[in-house]
Amino acid sequence: MNAEEWGRTLAAVDYAFQPIVSIYTGVCLGYEALLRGWDAAGFASLQDLFDTAFTEKTLFRVELALREKAVRKFTDISYHKKMKLFFNIDNRVLFMPDYSPTSTVQILERYGLYPDTVVFELSEKHDLTNYADITDTSLISYKRQTYKTAIDDFGTGYSGLQLLYNSEPDFIKIDRFFIAGMEVDSKKRLFVSKVLNLAHTLGIMVIAEGVETDREYSCCKDIGCDYIQGYLVQKPTMDVRELVEKHEHIGRLNSLDRRDKSLDHVLLNQEMEYLQPIHLHTPEKGYVTDMATVFDSFRKYKSYSFFPVINGNDAPIGLIKETEIKEYVYSKYGKDLLLNKAAGKTLLDFIVKCPVADVNTRIENILEFFVLESAAEGILLTENGRYAGFLSAKSLLRVINEKNIAVARDQNPLSKLPGNTMICEFLERALVDHSSAYVIAYFDLDNFKAFNDSYGFRQGDRAILLFADILKEAANINRCFIGHIGGDDFFAGCKVTDAAIVQTLHWVRGIIHKFRNDVISLYDAKDRLQGFIVSIDRDGHQKNFPLLSSSAAVLHIPEMVRNSSTDQISAIIARLKKNAKDSPEKIALATLGAHPQTPDFVNDDVPRP
Repeated sequence: MNAEEWGRTLAAVDYAFQPIVSIYTGVCLGYEALLRGWDAAGFASLQDLFDTAFTEKTLFRVELALREKAVRKFTDISYHKKMKLFFNIDNRVLFMPDYSPTSTVQILERYGLYPDTVVFELSEKHDLTNYADITDTSLISYKRQTYKTAIDDFGTGYSGLQLLYNSEPDFIKIDRFFIAGMEVDSKKRLFVSKVLNLAHTLGIMVIAEGVETDREYSCCKDIGCDYIQGYLVQKPTMDVRELVEKHEHIGRLNSLDRRDKSLDHVLLNQEMEYLQPIHLHTPEKGYVTDMATVFDSFRKYKSYSFFPVINGNDAPIGLIKETEIKEYVYSKYGKDLLLNKAAGKTLLDFIVKCPVADVNTRIENILEFFVLESAAEGILLTENGRYAGFLSAKSLLRVINEKNIAVARDQNPLSKLPGNTMICEFLERALVDHSSAYVIAYFDLDNFKAFNDSYGFRQGDRAILLFADILKEAANINRCFIGHIGGDDFFAGCKVTDAAIVQTLHWVRGIIHKFRNDVISLYDAKDRLQGFIVSIDRDGHQKNFPLLSSSAAVLHIPEMVRNSSTDQISAIIARLKKNAKDSPEKIALATLGAHPQTPDFVNDDVPRP
């Protein structure tokens, strides 16, 4: 293709933008520019366009023209100064004869943008492992110009961990392959959780790509992803007027999630300290901050041994430590050398990585990746991607201790499961979450009093612990919240799809069946053989009591607007528990009616799986 043909091609293509948002609040971090219209330009695929440009050695010129097109459209967003522009680059551009790593700066200057506004997404599509020297040199150049980098589609390409090691990116984007169905695939969850731990230890933020459902969202948040991108947030749009700065529905999803997250948020905010940060760029002209400003900061804040360093979007990029510049400060001409701009040393040369976490991250996740980095001073905390404060190692220990105490107050002392406070809070959130379906189950041990009277409280405790262990194992597989109401009463709650009610009932039935089989081991041989025990009933009469079993009152809460209270739910469960004990299946099911303000509950036949 000649220059004129490429000109027509570039005029025909355009960009759609898709938001990348905080998984906790829905506040937008930035937008990925996605090329559209390549088919109208006569190409069989998007890859065909870039392959043609590579073959004709025009890839760099094509990339530059596309970058300017994306930047121009990005600046049409009224609040673009607060956002980042994620732009995919073809790694093969490094081998073009006219390649120059400084060309994009000129484009950004024309539109009044700092380099750290742009996040270059590096792809693993092309195997460049034999050209590591060229790749590394280019990446170093990008970083010195303060561009941000991200590894796109992590885990599906050629170089994987090697690209992660060499590029030291600011972001990792987990490919949709690992996100789809992660809530039911333990191997995918294991893979993503390990990548997350490694990334956070290295101070890298993690973006989950292709999130489409509430359950995928919850799973990504539970294992610690920082940002999400996908249809659940918004589909790519060509019209920038359809873009918003905050996606309220994502914030609502987070607010409906588990209680311990909000507890973690409170504790982290109490313990974190706001250390005055140093800006990477001077506010006037966007130059990299000189070392004189760094020395002034250490003089002004004499108790500081390090400072957080933040970029133009107030996102933390690392620490500047006093120990890193001591060699220069205490040598005869070292300080003068650093202050001499011609010597080439800038703040960029002394920034060290530090683990980063959002203030909404689970404390256990923060602790896990903190201990992997033995030299870390602490954790840089962010909110909506912006620097919020610093958590020292000592403060992290205090947070862990405070959380353990708070959780212990509500735990059942025997089973160590959450107690009534957390159970009620789960129910309250389920009732106001109109966009999701839930199944809640109340389990009761039948004939427990007779067993406890005959065999003693120690054996009674063993029966309760046996059921608790069965419930825990089942909950781990199905990602359910479980609790111990007290005595021989237990609770389980799951967020489900309306279509999954039969599968959930199968899960409940499995718990009942396993307990009935396993509890037999707690009886002596005579009682096992006759299949009952002789004990005194509540009226003081001797009676034959069947062996221990469990029954379940199950309530299906479909997706809809609900006005029911927890007291109304409790009243219905009380009726269901009686029905369950009399049922051959030991299960009674009800569905919350369409008009719960006049509670309309309908008992259904329990479907077979």
